[in-house]
Amino acid sequence: MHNYLSELNKVQRQAVENINGPSLVVAGAGSGKTRVLTYKIAHLLNNDVPANSILALTFTNKAAAEMKERVAKITGYDNSKRIWMGTFHSIFARILRVEADKLGYPSNFTIYDAEDTKSTIRAIVKDFNLDKDIYKPNAVYGRISSAKNNLITPKYYAESKDLLDQDRYSKKPEIHRIYKEYAKRCYASGVMDFDDLLLKINVLFRDFKDVLEKYQNIFKYILVDEYQDTNYSQYRIIKELSSKHKNICVVGDDAQSIYSFRGALIENILNYQKDFPSCKVFKLEQNYRSTQNIVNAANSIIEKNKDRIKKNVFSENEEGDKVNIIKAMSDNEEGFLVSNSIADIKRTNNYKYNDFAILYRTNNQSRVFEETFRKRNIPYRIFGGLSFYQRKEVKDVLAYLKVIVNSKDAESIKRIINYPARGIGKTTVDKLSKLSLNNDIPIWEILKRIEQTGTVFNAGTRKKLAGFKNVISELMDFSQNNDAYTLITKVISETEILKRLKSDNTPENINRVENINELINAVSEFVENKNEETEDLSEKTIQKYMEEVSLLTSMDTESDEENDKVTLMTIHSSKGLEYKNVYVVGVEQNLFPNNQATFDPKNLEEERRLFYVALTRAEKHVSVSYSLSRFKYGKIESTTPSQFVNEIDPQFTNNPLEDNFSSVGSSDSTGESYFSSSNKFIKRKTLKPLQKISAENFEPSNPEQVEVGMSVLHLRFGEGEVVAIEGEYPQSKATVIFDNAGKKQLLLKFAKLKIVEKD
Repeated sequence: MHNYLSELNKVQRQAVENINGPSLVVAGAGSGKTRVLTYKIAHLLNNDVPANSILALTFTNKAAAEMKERVAKITGYDNSKRIWMGTFHSIFARILRVEADKLGYPSNFTIYDAEDTKSTIRAIVKDFNLDKDIYKPNAVYGRISSAKNNLITPKYYAESKDLLDQDRYSKKPEIHRIYKEYAKRCYASGVMDFDDLLLKINVLFRDFKDVLEKYQNIFKYILVDEYQDTNYSQYRIIKELSSKHKNICVVGDDAQSIYSFRGALIENILNYQKDFPSCKVFKLEQNYRSTQNIVNAANSIIEKNKDRIKKNVFSENEEGDKVNIIKAMSDNEEGFLVSNSIADIKRTNNYKYNDFAILYRTNNQSRVFEETFRKRNIPYRIFGGLSFYQRKEVKDVLAYLKVIVNSKDAESIKRIINYPARGIGKTTVDKLSKLSLNNDIPIWEILKRIEQTGTVFNAGTRKKLAGFKNVISELMDFSQNNDAYTLITKVISETEILKRLKSDNTPENINRVENINELINAVSEFVENKNEETEDLSEKTIQKYMEEVSLLTSMDTESDEENDKVTLMTIHSSKGLEYKNVYVVGVEQNLFPNNQATFDPKNLEEERRLFYVALTRAEKHVSVSYSLSRFKYGKIESTTPSQFVNEIDPQFTNNPLEDNFSSVGSSDSTGESYFSSSNKFIKRKTLKPLQKISAENFEPSNPEQVEVGMSVLHLRFGEGEVVAIEGEYPQSKATVIFDNAGKKQLLLKFAKLKIVEKD
């Protein structure tokens, strides 16, 4: 037998061996929480706890799959596959399919992703004749999602004076009507969105006590990962399910609670001991990931927070390099200095590019680094780009599959009714929608009785609509006796989607063809995996596949690229990941922490936790960079270093208050600095603060008057010296070495340079 307990340190082992009663495992960054959670499940099984009485909740399917695989290696495959292990949404969707009829839903209800929801909201805003610039889908969706996560139904929302006052204040007084209509349309279409999966479970447990008791008796042991990320809806579900047996173990780190914008409540973990007074607390404080300097620097930051569970995270790894503080005069130079540092550390330590990650507070900060990397031929990837399952051509094929599974799904029908083109125009689709809403009849039922619609549609249109209905009906019949792979190939063939894309051999269409083929491969892999588990056709249907796809999270769909590239991502996206070398960039006041933190102490503490998360992603080296000016809204604005830079204990940094660039360059005795660029060394003056340049008052000089040796001013790059001019005007190019942006070659007629007169 695998002696798994011997692989744990003292506290980890205590947490694993504690089986009965409530427990809280406070897991510091890099402290092996996944191992503890996995081994605890294995320990339960080895102590004769039935696998199907264990509920293990995670936040990504990927995490659940990895844990299940580890448990299988210790206890055997049969045991692991019978555990109720998965994300909150996947587990409770599974329960809802069994109990759906009690809530008036079909068991084959469709699950909307965010884009499906926003599409429906967009249609409602249009139908209500509301201003689409005020009622933007993202804003309305966020408001409805927040309401659901706080268990606020449309009825309660419409009766809440506080909520209605908030909407009036934000100039969106009709959100309660949109919410009510959205819920109505989802119900009519047999649809739930992600937030509904949790809201409806709460409603189910509230209104049907026998159902609650049924699942309380099934789930005798409950384990929850990343407990600090749970919202109120998830909290209530866990509280209800565990109230009978109280064998509940939650694992998390209050210092890594960074998702309040998604509804996560740090109070859930901070107040856990109040909810379960008899609970035992285990603190995993040894960090196995990072060097001592990184851990100590991170500790010196997080200890400034008041709302936290005190712990003493430590590392027994090597002491390591101090946190490297990179000070730049502009955002462009920040990109330049960071790229130099990457090149230097990569060369010195023989690292690969994929050992490096750049973390930023907001997505738009990636631009400067992308431009710099392209110039220096540093390969990179943006983490968190458009998910494979959100690409248009993939969603088009999936919409066919959704309609085959659930014919009430109005949004999916509208998406594919004229794809590929069948001559069914927008006017016809709008008429169908109106007819459906006014008569409270699903669009599919109208299509089935299209010949009875009289003068609403002319004969030609009725024929086209009947043709679409016939295609879908045949595919529905075909799906009854065939697995998911056989069905998707039939859909592709019958609709001629690939054939039509291939007829127009543009690069875009070639890419679309590749994506559809990849979707077919994914379905094929799904069926093959099921074939290894069972001969039961019902487990290999398109409905089962659609359940898996609809419940994927952004982390599950993110590609694990093996290509050797630097990773660029937001700090929020980096949680749970680790890299040998991490650069936390743009650490400036009002950017990180954000400007809201100035007025909200709670927000400031979350921003500090976010900084803590960023630092603790690093194993060997971590650099923190900021610039003293940033190009915003068409002009250069002065910026100041974030308070977080100075909150790091100086003994763990390379002197944050000193004007030095020791990590990325060297200085000679004249005080001039040398920075590598394109394998050449450019000698330039010591950097000086940029003067603030107003776009309104900036008047460029006559470009024909610009000469070598002149000092010039550029709206974006600041002050510099013209060192060369090539060619005749108007084709002449000027080479300018800017004090802060480095060497630039500009076409003079477009450069907009202002000659600076020297005294």
